[in-house]
Amino acid sequence: MTQFTGSNRITLLRSGQKYFPALEAACDAARHEIHVETYIFEDDVAGRRIAAALARAARRGVATHLLVDGYGSKELNPGLASEVQRAGVRLLVYRPDISPWTFRRQRLRRMHRKVAVIDARLAFVGGINIIDDMHTPRQKPPRFDYAVRVEGPLVASVHPVVKRLWALVELTHFGDDWHSQPAPEPDETPRGDQSAAFLVRDNLGHRSDIEEAYLEAISGARSEILVANAYFFPGLSFRRALMEAASRGVRVMLLLQGRVEYALLHYASRALYGAFLDAGIEIYEYHSSFLHAKVAVIDRRWATVGSSNIDPFSFLLAREANVVIDDEDFAAELRDDLGRAMAAGAREVRRERWKEQPLALRTATWLAYGAARLLTGVFAYGQTRELT
Repeated sequence: MTQFTGSNRITLLRSGQKYFPALEAACDAARHEIHVETYIFEDDVAGRRIAAALARAARRGVATHLLVDGYGSKELNPGLASEVQRAGVRLLVYRPDISPWTFRRQRLRRMHRKVAVIDARLAFVGGINIIDDMHTPRQKPPRFDYAVRVEGPLVASVHPVVKRLWALVELTHFGDDWHSQPAPEPDETPRGDQSAAFLVRDNLGHRSDIEEAYLEAISGARSEILVANAYFFPGLSFRRALMEAASRGVRVMLLLQGRVEYALLHYASRALYGAFLDAGIEIYEYHSSFLHAKVAVIDRRWATVGSSNIDPFSFLLAREANVVIDDEDFAAELRDDLGRAMAAGAREVRRERWKEQPLALRTATWLAYGAARLLTGVFAYGQTRELT
C-alpha cells in the first residue's frame, strides 16, 4: 500500500515553459548542493539555459551534480559537457557504453527518471527532459508534459534516492568526489497541507512500486479514471484492472499519443484498442502536438506525475520516479488541464469506426503487437508481472 507523507506543497508545472524557469531559479538560489538527473540533456536553448545555471552554482561553491543517461544523452555535445565541468559541475553518465552490435537485456536498463533536488529542501519530479519543447523532430511542437515542484517533508524521501544513485554510478567510474564534503540534511519543515508519496522503480527493492500504486488506485476507483500516457502498452494485470473498473461503472478515459514516434510500439498499443472499447473504455488520441505526459487522475483526488510510461520499458527495465498526490485541489488542477488538452487537441476513437478498419491495417497492427510481445519476452525476463 502506498505510504503518504503529509504537510507538503506540490506545484504542478506544465511543460518546459513552466519547468525550466522554476528549475533555473532554484539552481540560482542554491547555497549548498544541487542534484539533477535526466534521461536526455540536449545542447539547445533549454539545455544551455540549465547548463548555465548549474555552472553559475558551481562557481559560487555549490556542490553541483549532473547525472545523465548514456543512451538518452549519447549525443550530448562534448563541448557543453566540458564547459560545465570546467565550471566545477560534477558530471556522470549512467551506463555510458552503448554498442549498436550488442543484443543484451542490460542495454535497455536505462536511467529514465527526471529528478532534481536543491539543498535537500526542494525537489522537482516529472517527465520533462532537459530539451527544448519546440525541438520535436518529425513531430509538431511543443511537447505536452508535466513535472511537479515539491516542498515539505516529502523531500526527505527524494534526497537519499538521488544521493544513492550518484554514489553508485560514481563507484563504477572509480571516483570518490561524493565524500569530498558533507551533504545537507533534508529540510522536513511543513510547507503545505498536501499528502504525497515518492515512488521509484529500480531492479533491486522497488521493481513494481509504481505499477502497484496504479493498480491499487484503479482497483479502488469508484467514479472516474483518467490516464494520459505517451507510450501505453500495459501488461495483463493492468489491462484487467482497467476493464474491471469499467465493468463496475467507473468511467475510464485514456489519453494516448496520436502521432507516430516509434512505429512498433505505436501500432502494438493500438492492437489493444478493440478490447478496451468493447469493455466501455473511452480512448482519445492526442494529435495537436507531441504528447509526452505520464500522468493520471483517479476519482478526482488521487493523481500521479512522473517519468514512468505504462509499458514494459518503464515497468520492467528502466529506473523511473513518480510522485503520487492525494489531494482534491491538485487532482482538480491536473484533471482540468488534461480536459482542456483533450477538448482542444484530441480525437475520440469510436468503437464503430474502429471495427471498420481495413484488413491490411488490422493485420499490420497485430503483427506489431506480436513483435512487441516477443521483444518484451526477450528483454523483460524474470519479472513478477505477467505480460500477455
